Amino acid sequence: MEPIVDVIIPTCKPGEEFIQLMEGLANQSMAVRKIILMNTEEKYFERLKFGSKPIKKYPNVEVHHLSKWEFDHGNTRNQGVKRSRTPYFVCMTQDAVPADRHMLERLLAPLLAGEAVVSYARQLPRDGCNPVERFTKAFNYPEVSRLKGQEDVQEIGIKAFFCSNACAAYQRSTFDELGGFIRHTIFNEDMIYAASVIRAGERIAYVAEAQVVHSHNYTWRQNFHRNFDLGVSQADHPEIFRAVKSESEGIRLVRQTAGYLKETGNQNLIIPMLWGSGWKFLGYQMGKNYRRLPRRLVIQCSMNKNYWQGLSER
Repeated sequence: MEPIVDVIIPTCKPGEEFIQLMEGLANQSMAVRKIILMNTEEKYFERLKFGSKPIKKYPNVEVHHLSKWEFDHGNTRNQGVKRSRTPYFVCMTQDAVPADRHMLERLLAPLLAGEAVVSYARQLPRDGCNPVERFTKAFNYPEVSRLKGQEDVQEIGIKAFFCSNACAAYQRSTFDELGGFIRHTIFNEDMIYAASVIRAGERIAYVAEAQVVHSHNYTWRQNFHRNFDLGVSQADHPEIFRAVKSESEGIRLVRQTAGYLKETGNQNLIIPMLWGSGWKFLGYQMGKNYRRLPRRLVIQCSMNKNYWQGLSER
């Protein structure tokens, strides 16, 4: 059977997890036609070509290099999609590793069945993942699959738009019809596109049986920067986020995390978790109000500092 899916992966200074990802894709039960790498900064890619585990061992890989000034979360992925020719494609990040050889097959199943036009995988914590991040993964990626449509917005709010392209599959015809990912955005291009899917009357599938290993032990400072950018993305798209607030979902996560830490004998982590959550909330609120802040402070607060340079040139 002719492969029906390409995989698009933005990369930047890829490391060992990327090699594990490539091995995982090479061994999938569903064949991949082409793996399209949109790589930022060619010089950091050289070690993969000439190191102990060269990228050239994978014959279906296509690499396109760009500078850090050219990278954009939305448009870089769009450029990868334009180089794809399959009716379905999967977007992944360089550090999301398939948990088994059936990940793609299970991820594509709702699209092939006509149940949804986008699907996303369950993310599992890595070995060594801290308890707070471990619970956060379980909170955002539960064990039960779900289809989400317009009728779910009232019930689950912003969660209806939740869809992580750390590992997500897309039906090309709908993607093209809706205009793809937003061309220029600091962050959150996956949720912005997911919102357009819901508003168009289509469905998103969360596929708990399709699994990737993907987690980060972010520091409170990293979470501040990340949530600042999250706030910026929501401030830039009030047409999507004004009617579905994020704050209540954040409060629910904090409460449930505290309960989990208490139940598992990690009470000593509750205060650090609350401290970190406070910084996340501060970053988010500052990001939502970034237009009121001095530009120098905005750049200092942002995780994606190159975005602001690119913004001034557009």
